[in-house]
Amino acid sequence: MITIRQANDRGHADHGWLDSFHTFSFADYYDPQQVGFRSLRVINEDRVQGGKGFGMHPHRDFEIVSYIISGALKHEDSMGHQAVMKSGDVQRISAGTGIEHSEYNNSNIEAVHFLQIWLVPSRKGVKPDYAQRSFSGAPSNALTLACSPDGGNKSISINQDVYLFIGKLACKGSIKHSMREQRGAWIQLIKGDVELNGRIELSSGDGAAIDQEKDLHVASEKGAHFLLFDLH
Repeated sequence: MITIRQANDRGHADHGWLDSFHTFSFADYYDPQQVGFRSLRVINEDRVQGGKGFGMHPHRDFEIVSYIISGALKHEDSMGHQAVMKSGDVQRISAGTGIEHSEYNNSNIEAVHFLQIWLVPSRKGVKPDYAQRSFSGAPSNALTLACSPDGGNKSISINQDVYLFIGKLACKGSIKHSMREQRGAWIQLIKGDVELNGRIELSSGDGAAIDQEKDLHVASEKGAHFLLFDLH
């Protein structure tokens, strides 16, 4: 079963300096039918204008993943980390017992475009932790593992039974992902077009929940860029 979450149906908040689309209920946007999928609770597609950003604010007991699509995002946190994330970078914050952080556009001119993702952790009350890695060289017509429970294959470890892949398809490209029993998947299309299992079409900004499918075939006529979550 594949259930589409169309881009135009997402929640939307335009604050001038921040243009944000909410796949699931978030902040002032609430839809009782869209409160998450398995351990996924937030997928926000954010565009932050030059010189603007989120001031220091707290988080607790969430796994927070940011994926930079374009531009650069400056990060600082109460653990002492400072970083500038660029296109293709993945950042994971295990908020655990509590952290504070800020995120600002590192440019005064160019907007930064990124996805911010929150997952419910497997274990609450853990010591806060931070990790960041570049996946800008992720190849086409393949799934590149970015986050996993054990940090295998040079991925970032995460406190949840989730495997996060970066997917890139060239024109007329395709990939196959085998679905293990009792697991589901969520695909979030960043750019391009894809066809799922030969029957479902997605466009930029669309998402889809995948349940009770033995395999997931993703194909594109014109090329695509997406994230794929394999979830317990």
